[in-house]
Amino acid sequence: MKRYEKYIKPYLGAFILGPMMMLTEVAGEVMLPKLMSLIINNGVSQRDVGYIIQMGLFMVFAVLVMAVGGTLGAYFAAKASICFTSDLRRDLFKKVQQFSFANIDAFSTGSLVTRLTNDIQQVQNVLTMGLKMALRAPGMFVGALIMAFMMNYRLAVIVLIVIPVLLSAIILILKTAFPRFEAMQKKLDRLNSGIQESLTNVRVVKSFVREDHEIKKFSDLNMDLKDSSLRAMKIVIVTMPVMMLAMNFTTLAVVWYGGNIIIAGNMPVGDLTAFITYIIQILMSLMMLSMVFLQSSRSRASLKRINEVMDTEIDLNDVHGSFPEKKVEQGCVEFEDVCFGYTHEGMSGELVLNHISFTAKAGQTIGIIGSTGSGKTTLVQLIPRLYDVSSGRVLVDGVDVRDYSLKNLRNGVGMVLQKNVLFSGTIEENLRWGDEEAPMEEVKTAAQSAQADSFVTAFSQGYQTEIGQGGAGVSGGQKQRLCIARALLKKPKILILDDSTSAVDTATEAGIRESFRKELKDTTKFIIAQRISSVQEADLILVMEEGAIIGRGTHEELLKTCKTYEEIYRTQMGNEKTEEPADTFRGQEVMA
Repeated sequence: MKRYEKYIKPYLGAFILGPMMMLTEVAGEVMLPKLMSLIINNGVSQRDVGYIIQMGLFMVFAVLVMAVGGTLGAYFAAKASICFTSDLRRDLFKKVQQFSFANIDAFSTGSLVTRLTNDIQQVQNVLTMGLKMALRAPGMFVGALIMAFMMNYRLAVIVLIVIPVLLSAIILILKTAFPRFEAMQKKLDRLNSGIQESLTNVRVVKSFVREDHEIKKFSDLNMDLKDSSLRAMKIVIVTMPVMMLAMNFTTLAVVWYGGNIIIAGNMPVGDLTAFITYIIQILMSLMMLSMVFLQSSRSRASLKRINEVMDTEIDLNDVHGSFPEKKVEQGCVEFEDVCFGYTHEGMSGELVLNHISFTAKAGQTIGIIGSTGSGKTTLVQLIPRLYDVSSGRVLVDGVDVRDYSLKNLRNGVGMVLQKNVLFSGTIEENLRWGDEEAPMEEVKTAAQSAQADSFVTAFSQGYQTEIGQGGAGVSGGQKQRLCIARALLKKPKILILDDSTSAVDTATEAGIRESFRKELKDTTKFIIAQRISSVQEADLILVMEEGAIIGRGTHEELLKTCKTYEEIYRTQMGNEKTEEPADTFRGQEVMA
């Protein structure tokens, strides 16, 4: 609970006032049956209209006070719970933003979305209900029980017999409920993941006419969640009838036994009416508590899932960095006998990079080419520490990347990922991810260098053109150029282009390379490409296969020393003559 104290302290007043205000309702509810019995016993039996009016007005006043207290109690309970979960959701999202790729891989995206939304909402619901009932239900139980014993202790014994039975039933229900609610939340994770995958890739679904397949897959997930939810809700469904059955049997017993006492002349009729109301209040308070505990069981399952995220140890951090203030100044990169293997769940831990060693001097252009799965993308992701090496070292400006602060290291590295991602908003807003404070002239200059300015200005709204989530509204080639412009605006010392010109024509790509030569002389550039023409002017070209470097040198050197590189070049040059570019690697498609 210490973890959650910081979410309570700023709103401690609301956490206290909410339950306290509800006590006014308790006082009124305990008082009203007694007043009603006095009216029946003294006013009605003696035909005293003045007494009836006097007590009636007092009851009206009590009801008004209850209404004010109940309203304020509900307001403070809502304020406390909403503010609590809002701050918790903020910190949970902040923790997810600090996750490394390996941490994110351990959770599905759909699961993280569920934890940030539905699970947080479950905590909010139980907080709201709990603050309303925290003092009201126990207060009503104690107050009504005392009044019942004061009126007739022999009748009150009936309640003492029923209460242990109900408590036993509630405990049994709660023990059954928790695992069912936990299973239901996991099924909700799967459904959210399926929805996200289908909607994110809707263009692929439609192009392959797989709508029926996706509908069936969604239906299966939805049915699975429905079955799990019904299984969990059976607990809730059973709770109410059990409580009502106990209440009705208790009321019948009280009426039967109390009626005999009245016939014997040992109890006024008004007292029996009030006593029945108190019995109902006692059982209703137990019912309210049972619903709070039941909701708490579901919330407990959600809180456990939230804690799993909060307790996750971030495997990439700069806590032990030797140079936390150091920034990337030159952009020299050196790999020293680097090995790497994915070790998260679902991965075997086998090495995908084997003893990689090379040096990229500041300002050089490094080309990387190889077949699918050869480790090209993994290699460049080690530079900004998206993953950490398994062994060996990656040095930037002579310093191990693990000794930098993550912020300073990544501020010095610009990346255009293999999967180009733009966000909903204007083109200008997307480009300013590189530098929020950059003057508009610099924004346009970066777009010009990426060969993007011409098509952006052709839009009627220019740089204020709205684009949809993921870059909807622009073509693949336009998206790539905007992503390059965004990275260039960052003015990094190291620029990584991961197959980022595959969707642009050769003339546009040539223009981009020319801009790099003129404007990024001091920037170290890593270019992963499918086409040899994209990297043949590089200062150093690395040819990769199965996680190892099998060839290195300039274009001319590799044509003489690396048979694999020569084969790729001959194949691509032959196909280019027929204007049918083919990106092959030993007869296979070359992908990054």
